[in-house]
Parts: sequence; C-alpha cells; structure tokens
Amino acid sequence: MGLSKLFCSAALAPALLLGLADQALAQDESAARAVDEIVVTAQKREQSLQDVPIVVTSVSGELMRDAGVRDIRELTLLTPGLTVTATSNETIVTARIRGVGTVGDNPGLESSVGVVVDGVYRPRNGVGFGDLGEVTRIEVLKGPQGTLFGKNTSAGVINVITAGPTRELTAESEATVGNFGQFGVTGAISGPLGETLSGRLYAGARRRGGFQDIVVGSGPRGRDDDNTQNFYTLRGQLLWEPTSDVSLRIIGDYTKRDEDCCVGVQLFVGQSPTGRGQFINAIRPGSLDLTGTPFDRVGFANRPTDQRVEDKGLSGELNWDLGPDIRLTSITAIRNWRGETGQDSDFTSADLVWRPNDGTNFVEFDQFSQEVRLAGQAVDSRLNWLVGGFYAKEDLTNRSILRYGSDYYAYFAGRVLSGVPAAIGLVPGTIFQNGAGYDDMFDQRDKSWALFTNNAFDITDALELTVGLRYTRADKTLRSDYSTTGSSCDQGELAFPTLVARAGLALATQVVGGLCLNQQNNDFDALGVVTQKREEEEVSGDIKLAYRFTPDVMAYASYARGYKAGGFNLDREQAIVLTPAGPNFTADPDTSFKGEFVDSFELGAKTSWFGDSLLLNAALFHQTFTDFQLNTFVGTAFVVETLPEVISRGIDADFIYLPPVDGLTLQGGVTYAETEISPFEAGDLINPTRFNSLRRLPGAQLSFAPRYSASLAGTYEKDVGGDMLFKANLSAKYTSRFNTGSDLHPSKEQDAMVLVNGRVGIGSADQRWTFEVWGQNLFDKDYLQVGFNGPFQVDENNDAVSVYNAFLGAPRTFGATVRFRH
Repeated sequence: MGLSKLFCSAALAPALLLGLADQALAQDESAARAVDEIVVTAQKREQSLQDVPIVVTSVSGELMRDAGVRDIRELTLLTPGLTVTATSNETIVTARIRGVGTVGDNPGLESSVGVVVDGVYRPRNGVGFGDLGEVTRIEVLKGPQGTLFGKNTSAGVINVITAGPTRELTAESEATVGNFGQFGVTGAISGPLGETLSGRLYAGARRRGGFQDIVVGSGPRGRDDDNTQNFYTLRGQLLWEPTSDVSLRIIGDYTKRDEDCCVGVQLFVGQSPTGRGQFINAIRPGSLDLTGTPFDRVGFANRPTDQRVEDKGLSGELNWDLGPDIRLTSITAIRNWRGETGQDSDFTSADLVWRPNDGTNFVEFDQFSQEVRLAGQAVDSRLNWLVGGFYAKEDLTNRSILRYGSDYYAYFAGRVLSGVPAAIGLVPGTIFQNGAGYDDMFDQRDKSWALFTNNAFDITDALELTVGLRYTRADKTLRSDYSTTGSSCDQGELAFPTLVARAGLALATQVVGGLCLNQQNNDFDALGVVTQKREEEEVSGDIKLAYRFTPDVMAYASYARGYKAGGFNLDREQAIVLTPAGPNFTADPDTSFKGEFVDSFELGAKTSWFGDSLLLNAALFHQTFTDFQLNTFVGTAFVVETLPEVISRGIDADFIYLPPVDGLTLQGGVTYAETEISPFEAGDLINPTRFNSLRRLPGAQLSFAPRYSASLAGTYEKDVGGDMLFKANLSAKYTSRFNTGSDLHPSKEQDAMVLVNGRVGIGSADQRWTFEVWGQNLFDKDYLQVGFNGPFQVDENNDAVSVYNAFLGAPRTFGATVRFRH
C-alpha cells in the first residue's frame, strides 16, 4: 500500500471507530474480561493510558519477565518501532524510535531518545542500558517529548519505573542456568523498617561465556572467545512517609561489569589480489576471514577487548501535597559512569592498531541534576496545570588512545602505499613505530537549565486542550589536548615534490594522504590545548487537542517542536587544502556542530472495545528533522555531519487484548515508518569533501530504519491440579529490511527477519515457587547489529579491494530458571 493511501485510510480511523462503537457495545459483554486500567506518567502526572494524547507503548514488569527481557536492548522485542544496537563495545548503545536516533559512536553527541529511570535523566543511551532489576513498567513515548523531558528527546523517551518499597514484607530470589555457560542469581527483599519508613534491596549477578570464537594469532591476547557477560548490580531504596501528605524516596544503585566485547567479523571482503584483506593475510597468514562468512561466528583479534564499566548513583524524590489540589515534586540526583575499554581496532589477528586495556582509554560522565515541579488543579478541576524548572551539570572526560602495532608499517606503508614511503627514506623507526600513535584528552563541561509548563484545560466535558512550553539554556565548553607520536605527515608533505617527480601527481597525492590520516598528523599537537564554547537558547513546546466521542473512543491531534543540543565531535578533524606545492592537511580546531530540530504532527485515536477487553490505539505521524546530526566512521576516523533534512512519516498502532479464552493475554503493535533523508548536495555539508563518503544518502531511507516493524506477545496461564499454575509466553518481533551502516553501503543490509522468545513454566498457584525453561532467539536467526568499514581497509570507490565488518546479534540461547517468593 502506498503511503498516501495509507494516510487516507488511517485518517478515517477515528470516524470508523466511532461508527463501529455502537455495534461493539451492543454485544454481550457480561462474560468479557476487562483489561486493568494502565496508569502512565507520560505527562508527569498519573493518567490512564487511554486518556493520554501521546503514542505510548506501556510494557509491564510481569510481561518483561515472561518474555525474558532484562534490559532496554531486549525491550525491542516487545515494542514496535524501537530499535536498539550496540557497536564497538557494550558501552556504546543507541536507541532509535520510528527509525530516528543518534547515529554513531561519539560520546560528544547527545541522545535523540532519552532514557529516564525513576525520574532521573541519563545523559547517553549507553549509560542507561544495564540490568534493570525489578521493574514496575516501562513506557516508550514516541515522538518529541521535549516539553516535559528536556532537550535530548527529539525522537522519544524510554521511561523506566522500578518497583519501590512496600509496607508488607516480601522476598524473592531467582537462579538461572543456560548454554554458553550462563549462570545468574538475583534476590530482593522489601518491607517496613518502622512506622513511617520502608525499604527495598535488590542484588543480582550474571555470567556467561562468549558468543564468538576468536583466532588470536601471535597474541598478546589470551582469551579465545568474545561477547562475554560478567556483572553484578545492587539497588537499595528507602521510602519515608512521615505524614499522609509527604513522602521521600531515596534510591542508590551500583553496577560493575568486567567483560570482553566486541570483536567485529568480516562481512564482505573484496577479492582483488591487491585487496586490503589480501595484504593483511600476506603479512600474517590466517589473520582474517577472506571468505566473508560472518555467521560462522569466528572473529580475529590479537589484542584484548576488555571492557570494565562502573555505574553508580544516588537520587531523592520528594512529593509534598501542599493542599488538596497542589503537589510539589523535587528530584535530585548525582551519578557517575566510567567505561574503560581495550580494543583490537583492526579486527584482525595481525598487529595493526589497538587501544590499551589498562584503564587509560576511557569515557567518564559525572552528572548532577535537579528538577522541581509544582502541579495542581484549578477552575473547578477543569484545569490541570504544571510548572517546573530543571538544572543539569554534566562533566564528560574522554581519553582516546590508539597505538600502532608491529605489522602496521608493513601493511600500510609497504602494501597500501605500494612501498613508496620506503623508497623515499621513510622506513620503520621514522614513521609508524610500534607503540606510537595518538593520545588525546577531551574534557567537556555542560551546564543547562530550563523552565517549563504543561497545562490541560477541559473546554467541555468531551474536549480537552493541552499546551506545553519549555525554555532551555545550555552552555557547553570543550578542552581538547592532542598528542601524536610517530607522525608521518610532515615527512610526506616535504617529500611531495620528489614523489610527483618519481610517481606522478595522482600516486603522490594518494601516498601523502595516507601518511596524513588524522591520527598521524602532528599538526594537532601544534594547536596546544584547544578550547571551544557553545551557547544555545531554545524554545520548544507542544499543543494537543483531544475529543472524547464516547467513553470508549478518544481522538486527538497534536503538534510538537523538539530540540537536540549541538555539541562537539570528540575526535580529530582536519581540513585538506590543495596548493601548488601539494596537499596541505591542516588540523581543524573547530569540531562543533549545530543543534537538531524536529517539527512533529500526529493524528490519533485511543479506543476500548468489548467491555474493555480490547484496547486499540493508533496514530498517524509526520516528523521533519532539520540539521540532523550524523556521526559516521569512514574507515580512518569518525566524522560528524549535519544533514539538512530527514522526514519520518507513517502510522503507529498498539493493542492489548484479553480474548474469550481464560488465561490468555495478547499484546502487540505495528509501526510503518518512511524515514527518509531529503536530497542534498556537497555544499549543504559542514565539510563538502565528505560528500563522497555520504553519496548514497540523498533521497534514501535512513540507516536502522525498517519501514515495517511488528511485535506480538502472548501469555497463557492456567490452574492445573488444584494448587499448581501453568504459564507460557511466546513473544515475537518482525522487522523489514534495513541498512545497518550510516553510509548505507549495500553490504551492510539486514534482510527482513523475525526474532522469537519463548518460556514455559510450572509452579504453585500462590507463586511461592516457579520452574521455567526458556529460549531466546528460538529459531537461531542470524542477523547484523551494525555494519561498518574495516579500519584502514576500505577504498570508498573500489569495493574489490575493501573489507567491510559487522557486529552480530546474539545467537539462540536457552536454559532454565527457578524462582521463589515469600
């Protein structure tokens, strides 16, 4: 069906739903099971899901447990239109909604999909993706949510609400075993600590061997598998309720991970005898997969891929009812997150380039945030008003180290540059020395504050108008300190006239370009400590009009303006100037990029059917992003560009259904999204010379943006034997074809696929004990997470000599779990 026909058909949905409502209500509803009211906080106040004029997919903690979902990456199985990927290590995780999210691995880029855990915003997706423990529900809010959730929610919000302390004493424990040596244990206890104080404590630990076998070559890597799991997590809470009007919830959490990840596999290897893969193999035979068969799950790495992550935080939420219709809410939080990662950066067992695993290559965030809200009712309860303020201070420190290995000169100078450097006297010991490279330090300070308001007014009993507005001020400062050893750029530029005389202009330019890659250019050192500043003031907001035709049918229309902050590329950027004396590769001290904006329109309906046994919600959307931030790896460096325009349009639909089969619950949805990059030319880019790298993008579907995605989860439970309970769950997610590379190279395409999880359990009817067997990715579907250019192994104009790599999705896992509850 064409998009125009789809829009026309969907636009009639509210009228059709209204016309059918009388017929549905006329049916015999006496035996129907009703869906319990689903309460969400999408507008920072508790409301029924069916009353909120926003597209929200609400997933309960019970459904997550039944489907084997423990973190937000696995949440994609239950959420149409949500895609989550991890790349070069588990600290680099990106969420996308309706095909839109932050593209790339650079910590300098803010998130497009905000992650909020118990009211606290997490500054990057990667720092919010861990074992969530005991979750009450997760709300996935689709479309811009900047009015209430802030500047970096231009594509949506993942709002996580964890289980809080209880006044009754409860205890739970769980043990899990599975293939790949998987073992996990968790335990939790909650209950009163006094007349006005209660607490909750959760602890968990999980281990698993690697999904990949690794060919280590001559080392020094010792581990022969990768993609392991090894972490523990603690979460403690206190709830103090001194009066019926005041409550204070304190939450402290700590997570530590010590794992090995991630080795990319060869996805496509050009078969030219002078190909980059063939060069590497000639230097170190057997050091990569020349056949390009990634799903053998064999990786190549001679260097360690240790990743050590520490995530900790403390927050306090105060709720104070100042009067019958006024509540003050204050949320204060401090957080620290640090990720230390080693890497075999060439993804072969030849010793080309690597990052140290001794803790010196790291990213660290320190965050303080404060939000204050005052909310209430007025005008005979016809007006629900909210005003608030937000302040955040974020310190980001990134030390980025890349070293040359013992084989780099032989590969790059001897093979890729055809031995020309040696012919002009640039021999090992003068360039590309083993252990040389770059050691750059980035220190970013970000302070932002905002004032916001959101007000819903009942014009009539059936018609509600909601207006929201937010003013944001952000001040960002970056200090960059570059250090280069073993530089080859100066020698290459000095030798240019000699190279032209010996080899001609074209080869001379290629050789000097190869000797002046970003990490080899010591012009950066001459910049000294570079300080850059950005100041941004933006106004965002939304307006929604909702009309309730009947108690079971509500339709709405909305407009929202969203904003994602600009920032700095935390990598080296250089300008190439062609002069009569030859190319001049000049370090560029300006690595800034502009903010991203979105204008979003939605037309939706929320409906209940058959005595509330079916909740069916749908919405059309049209989103226009301007100055869309794109971070892409071109094989030698990460570059940041802003695309003039990206348009995402389509339809979302979600449902929850209790069919006339006792014990059966169905939940699912469908998203159709055309997320396309508008045509652009080289002159529209920050750096027009990058157009060749991005030439496939104009007019194309954005990466990681399947046109269709659909999810379906079915849970069935039945009493057996009087005091026993049988329970089973089957959950599936379909995604149509999409490209996993930011440059849209054809080798990075992922075919349409279906992923299925299943779980079957038996236990006591009072759930004091349960035994389950389970499987994730039951049909062992092979799929890509991310495709990328092989570092220093790609000629963007000649696939025959190039190597493209990928990070893979998880294979089938299976095991058993036993739970106890007291």
